[in-house]
Amino acid sequence: MAKKKTVISQEIIVAIVLVVLYLIFRLISADFGKYTTFLSVMDISYYYVLMAIGVAFPLITGGVDLSIGTGMICYALAGGFLIRAFNVPTGFAIVVTILFGLGIGIVNGILISLMGLPPFLATLCTCMITRGLGSVVTGSFAVPWPTAKQANGWFHSIFKIATADKTKLPLGLLWIILLTLIMQFVLAHTRFGRYTIAIGSNKEAAILSGINVKFFHVMVYAVSGLFAGLAAVAYAAVIKTVQPGTGAGMELDAIGGAIVGGVSASGGYGTIYGTVIGAYVIIFLKQGLPYIGFNANMQQIITGLVLIGAVCIDIVKRRVIK
Repeated sequence: MAKKKTVISQEIIVAIVLVVLYLIFRLISADFGKYTTFLSVMDISYYYVLMAIGVAFPLITGGVDLSIGTGMICYALAGGFLIRAFNVPTGFAIVVTILFGLGIGIVNGILISLMGLPPFLATLCTCMITRGLGSVVTGSFAVPWPTAKQANGWFHSIFKIATADKTKLPLGLLWIILLTLIMQFVLAHTRFGRYTIAIGSNKEAAILSGINVKFFHVMVYAVSGLFAGLAAVAYAAVIKTVQPGTGAGMELDAIGGAIVGGVSASGGYGTIYGTVIGAYVIIFLKQGLPYIGFNANMQQIITGLVLIGAVCIDIVKRRVIK
């Protein structure tokens, strides 16, 4: 019971921090309070939050997935290439994009669970492979997905729609809320979720209790890959042209968001609620600091300090639990 209270308390703290950040940025910069800025932040948040939700599962088992950033770009490149080169329906390209992510996630799980590679090394390798593969598939050319005004650009409306008076609404936020609720239920109330936490808490005990640790290791990385595929669709809906060779570093923001939100850096506990809130803290820092005069270098320093603070809280939590 103590563990549950500790995790919830961090969620509340992080939620307060998120509100405070928003108020600070809005008070200092009038531009940050504009509705267009809000829409821009929401657009960017979709693919970061989706990656964070997925990577939370490997993190809870005590692992990590470094392939989601470059992987997301690779999947988006592959889907866009199918549309542009072979004129396939957008719906088919979206399915391929998501399944591509799922496939790489399963490969990660097999490398880690069956072949015994450390999660850091296995996912670092697939990170490098997906970064190069996207360039190979597209011939190192940038790939644009259909625009919202084109006939097959309907997928943009999944994330943003315009009303009769041309006011744009961030529909993607509703999908984020729905997926957060679903994955929190999966983590807290299903066998898969309970075993994920059990593996992260004590892998040896999980094996002795009869849990098929290898199978569930594959499953958590499959979930991470699946959400990286979903993030690729969100990325293609927001970014006009997908550039090959990019994506490196995006996984760190997603992982950082999960840790800020209460997912233990050493595994064993965490929530999807906290993960999403933590991801938005990282996003608000990245998007809000330029509005108050901080350059890219200062943004990295401040974000790094926030992550150090989150890890310190995690250490204190573990001592309290013990």
